[in-house]
Amino acid sequence: MGKKMIIITAAAGLISFGGTFGVAWLTGAPRQTGTQGGTEDAFAGAHHEPNLAESGVFGSSLDEAAESRMKRAMTEKRLKSLICEVREKIQEYESRIESLRTQQERLEIARESIRNDITNLENLRVELAAAVAGLKEQRDKLDKSMIEIAKTERANLESLAAAYDKMDSASAGKILASMSQTQGSNGDDAVKILHYMTERTKANLLAELAAAEPAVAAKFCQKLKKIKEKE
Repeated sequence: MGKKMIIITAAAGLISFGGTFGVAWLTGAPRQTGTQGGTEDAFAGAHHEPNLAESGVFGSSLDEAAESRMKRAMTEKRLKSLICEVREKIQEYESRIESLRTQQERLEIARESIRNDITNLENLRVELAAAVAGLKEQRDKLDKSMIEIAKTERANLESLAAAYDKMDSASAGKILASMSQTQGSNGDDAVKILHYMTERTKANLLAELAAAEPAVAAKFCQKLKKIKEKE
């Protein structure tokens, strides 16, 4: 009985081992086939990955390079534009400076001209003031030398002149000459009478007097110009 059980147990073990080996052998081939197919697929995939890299990674690198060049070109274009603007601003600034310099020179010339004009005007003012002072002095002298006839004495002088008009020119001239040469007399009264005589009688009297006493006749003529009647 014991031996029989041992034999049965050993047979069962062999059968079990054989079954296990058979199953393992049957299932191992597909695994190898699958492994080989997987290997081939992996190889094909690995062989295909460089194409994807070339079309993806390399394409991205090319795009980045083109974008970089474009950015560089745009930067250079902007830089050139800025340089042109700066040059234009510099030229405009220099032009304005030149214009201001020219204006400054013109203003300086104008100031110098104005200063000269002021100096000339000041000199003219001094000269004019001196001339006015001289004219005033001459006017004062002329006023002092004027022979004024008051309104109150005008009627008496006209009456005397009418009387002398009726005399002959020689006699009237002698009387007036003697009147002007009287001590303490300046001859103004004689000239006043002569002023109111008629023009014809006055002319004849002065002619007669010029022949006899030319100095007196000249004095009368000068004083006649200075007669002034008061209103």
